[in-house]
Amino acid sequence: MLRNLLLVLFVWGAISCNTNEPKDENISVANALPPPATITYNIVATYPHDTSYYTEGFQLYKNNLFESTGNYGVSKLVQIDLKTGKPVKELSLNEKYFGEGLTVLNDTIYQMTYREKTGFVYDMNFKLIRTFTYDTEGWGMTTDGKSLIMSDGSSNLYYRDPKNFSTQKIVSVTDNNGPVANVNELELVDGYIYANIWNTDNIIKIDPSNGHVIGKMDFTGLLEKAGKPGPDYNVGNVLNGIAYDSTKKTLLITGKLWPLIFEVKL
Repeated sequence: MLRNLLLVLFVWGAISCNTNEPKDENISVANALPPPATITYNIVATYPHDTSYYTEGFQLYKNNLFESTGNYGVSKLVQIDLKTGKPVKELSLNEKYFGEGLTVLNDTIYQMTYREKTGFVYDMNFKLIRTFTYDTEGWGMTTDGKSLIMSDGSSNLYYRDPKNFSTQKIVSVTDNNGPVANVNELELVDGYIYANIWNTDNIIKIDPSNGHVIGKMDFTGLLEKAGKPGPDYNVGNVLNGIAYDSTKKTLLITGKLWPLIFEVKL
């Protein structure tokens, strides 16, 4: 009896002393990160924006502004005259597709769709070259000049080969509170990734080498500052759209169904 009792006590002690339980790596990383720095801005100019455009992708390429719009039955790929807000050329997607993020790389346009797991590749005249597929939802897209960088509404950024669209790597976006969800429209700005956080007025600045959020911009009240009514979140017309002018070092900011595009200097 005593021998059995000692054996039970030994086993219990061994179990209770084993404190090497798996740790959440994301929590450990988050605890070590400082809060993102606040980035301020000044409004330099405003331009008209078509209020029928449910903005999903926004890209300035060789002084030409491109936009991908969403919603079934009205999704488009558009080249816009910035000063007038009028389309220079446009292409309507099949009604079964919900347009999402876009980017331009080496005179080639890449456009994603929301839940259809299908992307389109066009030349600069909007002629379809080919399609590609992916295994997640499609939200935002940008490029670092080598890879396509895509978001899917999670905290992940997917780097894909523009030739065969294979996944090269996945980077998790993390701040001092942990993984950052709802990463949406993307733009590469001087080596950093700027991202809209869906359903907020925030744009974050991400270090692509590790996914850490190092800066944050709050665009609350942007439309009100221009004398326009604020967005009605019930219909989803939230801040979404970042295009970088590398010559002027300014950003073009807009939102879904917004009447204006804002040029801002950080």
